[in-house]
Amino acid sequence: MVYNTCQMQKNEMKKEVQKSPLFNSIANLIIKSKEQAYRSTNTILLQMYWQIGKLIVEDEQQGVARAEYGKEVLKNLSKALTLEFGKGLDESNLRNIRQFYMAFPIRDSLRHELSWTHYRIISRIENQEIRNSYVLQVIEGNWNTRTLQRNIDSQYLGRALEIQKEDGKTEAKHLIKDPYIFEFLGITQNTSINENKIETAIINHLQQFLMEMGKGFAFVARQQHIVTDTSDFYVDLVFYNYLLKCFVLIDLKTEKLNHAAIGQMDMYVRIYNDLKKGADDNPTIGVILCTEKDETIVKYSVLSENEKLFASKYRLYMPTETELKRLIEEDRIKFDLENN
Repeated sequence: MVYNTCQMQKNEMKKEVQKSPLFNSIANLIIKSKEQAYRSTNTILLQMYWQIGKLIVEDEQQGVARAEYGKEVLKNLSKALTLEFGKGLDESNLRNIRQFYMAFPIRDSLRHELSWTHYRIISRIENQEIRNSYVLQVIEGNWNTRTLQRNIDSQYLGRALEIQKEDGKTEAKHLIKDPYIFEFLGITQNTSINENKIETAIINHLQQFLMEMGKGFAFVARQQHIVTDTSDFYVDLVFYNYLLKCFVLIDLKTEKLNHAAIGQMDMYVRIYNDLKKGADDNPTIGVILCTEKDETIVKYSVLSENEKLFASKYRLYMPTETELKRLIEEDRIKFDLENN
């Protein structure tokens, strides 16, 4: 009993100390110092690996038969380095380091916000433009390595209707994807679902959903009630995008896209612009998420002429690489036809 009383008193004293300005100042100093130490260590590591990669490539290029020469050199080099310095420089990691240098040959272009694991993952991407785009996405979205790998596997950039150009101007087509991948909702295939179940899962996994949506999205409301002079309406999901400076309405459909869904979203956008949009906001965007699209309906509806209305497919599971490539290719062809 005495022990419990003393422990409770210690806990109370600890809580009081933690509330003090002195404690907060010291705690903030420690946190900042640790962050600076990590950034410094990470910078040194990246610089070291880049220089090692450069030495390996330069030495490899002197060989008569590069592939065989390089393979043998790395094998022997890894054994010698491991004996001298321990783990971390085995043959596999030396290949990663070599690939890192070849993917990012300009040392001054390295971004130290990224860890070695980030760079190791991105270095595997063959296309230089896409590699550089993922570097920027990691920084802007503060992606951890798990999110980065997931987005590369799901072809995050490839699913965007249009990749943002270097002029820095952001348009809706840079942020809207087709298809969207919602495997993180945990809804398995062949499960009986409805719109309410998907909405609930989205709210329960809001952080992952916002990550999948892309840059600049903030959650506003679910089933937002809009009242006009004669009717009541409910919008499934409402977001605000601070890059586009506009509201984004999302209507979920567990079926194929049809004229009724398009007409409904067109009406919602018009009502929202009239009743909710602020004077400083840009026109509202509407996105219909459906299981499938009909090319004829898309072509001969208001979707083809209204730059603020979009229809995108979604999948509740991660498609195979082949299926994902097919889905992306189909939608790129349709998007190009609609905009040319």
